[in-house]
Amino acid sequence: MRRMNPWIVLAAPIGWGVGAALWTPRGPLTPAQALWSIALSAAVGVVVGRATRSRWAMLVAPVAFMAAVELTRLPVSGPSVDAPHLSAFGLVALVAGRGVHGLLTVLPMIVGAAYGAGLTGRLRHTAVALLAAVVALVAVAVAIPARTAPIVGEDGSRLPGSVAELATVDAGAYHLSVLIRGHDVTAPVLLFVPGSPGAMEMGSMRRRLGGLERQFVVATLDRRGGGGSYGALDGSPPVSTETGVADTLAVTNYLRTRFHQDRIFLLAHSGGSLLGALAAARHPELYRAYIGTGQAVDLPESDRICYDDILAWARSTRNEGLEQKLVDRGPPPYQDFYSYEPIVANTGAVYEGSGGSIDDVNAAEYSLLARVHTLNSMMDTWHTQYPSMQSVDLREDVPRLAVPAYFVQGAHEMRGLAEPFAQWYALLDAPRKRLFVFDTSGHRPMFEQPDRFVDTMSQILAEG
Repeated sequence: MRRMNPWIVLAAPIGWGVGAALWTPRGPLTPAQALWSIALSAAVGVVVGRATRSRWAMLVAPVAFMAAVELTRLPVSGPSVDAPHLSAFGLVALVAGRGVHGLLTVLPMIVGAAYGAGLTGRLRHTAVALLAAVVALVAVAVAIPARTAPIVGEDGSRLPGSVAELATVDAGAYHLSVLIRGHDVTAPVLLFVPGSPGAMEMGSMRRRLGGLERQFVVATLDRRGGGGSYGALDGSPPVSTETGVADTLAVTNYLRTRFHQDRIFLLAHSGGSLLGALAAARHPELYRAYIGTGQAVDLPESDRICYDDILAWARSTRNEGLEQKLVDRGPPPYQDFYSYEPIVANTGAVYEGSGGSIDDVNAAEYSLLARVHTLNSMMDTWHTQYPSMQSVDLREDVPRLAVPAYFVQGAHEMRGLAEPFAQWYALLDAPRKRLFVFDTSGHRPMFEQPDRFVDTMSQILAEG
């Protein structure tokens, strides 16, 4: 290499690698982070290219950068940043994690190094120009921010007194994303806490349960680690059951203050219903009622039952590969996400209505990057939070609720959730307690039978 200044060659990409790993340990997660990453990476490439005046800059700069990133983020854990794993979910983690990170940082750095080194003649110019065009297209795609459509009246204009926005709630050391929609800002507030770790339900709530917006101000939370709150996963303290409850309370108090209501309605689904039930039990003064759907009670027991059902299904369908994986692992709980992969990957085939749809995340409420990171956010949050949730058993931890308790369950709910719930419901003491069973639904009754769910919520509102 000619005219090489080794300090500049190494210092620029290494410094940016350290900074990038501290700033965005799982790669750029927002449009702003992506655009800054593209720009800074290209600038570093230009600096190294000019310093070396050699095509080797296109290799040296990215390698130094990637090494700095990987070494700096070693304390961060989760499938998106851990060593690659040879499985279907592992491939997703690699492509959506390091692959996207490289697209937004390494590729611009290569293009910048090429231009800085003056590699713009003939065939080389064409190749560099094509790479630059790819970088430009990526920048345009990721620059589109998340948004939500306004609520409009019959004349097509924004409905006076309505609210439709993506809000950011300060939860202390990090921020949480909340979709707030309602026809009337004076209506009762309903906070929805979604299910699995990393779940993204804003699109589902707007599209399928828009009828709720006529009765409530509906606030849909992206739990820490999911969707617009993915970046909060690495905040302090580490994500856990307790921080999940604290986040629910923080958003509750934000909504109470903003909409001038002493108490709000709390709706929670599946894994989020553990957090919801704990929040309602600890601070009943904040809530008019608790509504659980796809209610979870004891995750270790649910997982063991689910394991048994999927193993029986694998044997009945002669799926010897799946059977062997489950037998080799033995029943849960497990120490890492990938051990749960055979259960997670096959739950939808075994249980009716247990899975979501791509439409759940393919919504304007999520940026392109949030959609790309859908599975990674779920895997990373599961990896971090799921172990702490193993100690919760509502039959012991919440024997009583001081607020009215309503439950909306599917008649075809998976056995691992239905059986512990039936036991808890029988034991639960509450001022008012009602169970609604939707005949054609599985684990997601509010989305499988949305019209009936809206009607049910009307009944609950009338009673509350």
